[in-house]
Amino acid sequence: MRISRAKLTTDIVLAVVFGFVCMPFAVLGEWADIVALLAFSAALAVRRASPAWSLGLAWGGALMQMLWLRDLQLYDVAVLGVLYSTAAHGGRLVKWLGLVSAGVGAVFATGYLAVAKPLIDNAGFIGPQDTVSMVVLTLVLFVASIAVLVLSWTAGLLVRSVRDTREVRRREEAANRERELVEYRYVVEQERNRIARDMHDVVAHSLAVVIAQADGARFAAPTRPEAAVDALGTIAGVARGALGDVRLLLAELRHDEAGAPQPVLDDLDGLLAQVRAAGLDLRFSETGQRLPLGTGHQIAVYRIAQEGLTNALRHGDVSAPVHLGLAWDADGVTVSLVNARRADAAAPESHAFRHGIPGMRERAQLTGGTLLVEAGADAMFRVTARIPAQAGRPA
Repeated sequence: MRISRAKLTTDIVLAVVFGFVCMPFAVLGEWADIVALLAFSAALAVRRASPAWSLGLAWGGALMQMLWLRDLQLYDVAVLGVLYSTAAHGGRLVKWLGLVSAGVGAVFATGYLAVAKPLIDNAGFIGPQDTVSMVVLTLVLFVASIAVLVLSWTAGLLVRSVRDTREVRRREEAANRERELVEYRYVVEQERNRIARDMHDVVAHSLAVVIAQADGARFAAPTRPEAAVDALGTIAGVARGALGDVRLLLAELRHDEAGAPQPVLDDLDGLLAQVRAAGLDLRFSETGQRLPLGTGHQIAVYRIAQEGLTNALRHGDVSAPVHLGLAWDADGVTVSLVNARRADAAAPESHAFRHGIPGMRERAQLTGGTLLVEAGADAMFRVTARIPAQAGRPA
């Protein structure tokens, strides 16, 4: 397992501290204790960098201790840290070897402390009472050993499960963010394409008018100069409006001759009537004097109002009034829509709004304007769009 240099340094420092703490409790005159202490300290130093080596060093220290018939020492608690690390940081094989080691280690420790050591210390002679005591001691030591060793391994496994769960969740969240980003870009691209189709009709109509008026002016100029002047005025107005609409096109126009006529400001009344018929308590207000807007800008106002009212129907409290306002000034118009949210309504950034809000924002930005969406703590949902003025074209 590859770990950072900081973690490895931390493990080494803790292992050194562990060795110095345990050293006074070991019999320093016995070289077997020194070797076992070094083995256990080394096992702690590499417990995360290499759990397999850590487990091997711990087994080597334990076997050294038993072969030289040493008593239980403080440094033996390092076994708990090693077993923990095999479950928390080891691979599949090392993880299960750690569990096997816990069981086998409990058997070895019980046999060594409860049977082998007393027999060797008593030169192999035990009485009936000693036999009973040995059996009881063996059972107690085995239960205690298996419980402590397996508990350490289980604690490591739990930590590993929590860590893996967090990692899976992090990856899922990253995948969701990537998927949402891709979906958002797709929605924006689709909206751009829809806007391109909308603007195709506007620009195609304008150019047709310009061409027709120019041809008429060219033929009328020799005999009817006043008609040519009128035609030139019409051309200027239409061209000025078309120029403003062309500025909306940030992507290549998709030419589709079968497009339907697009809605403008005069179609707002029909939209308001539709949503009122659907059961929405709509309060509409308009302040200031209307300015001439290019057709593309009018489409943006209509579509933003349409999407905002649609969201109010789908996600809002239809029993509460919805306020839609147009505030005109010298620079353009501000479209504001305020409605009450339902208690179970989704947040504006959720999937439920992902196909509407990007479209409204894109339409506002392509006119040179802005869009602000707010979900206030007062359970109100607000959409505010600013559409700048542009000279309109004659009908």
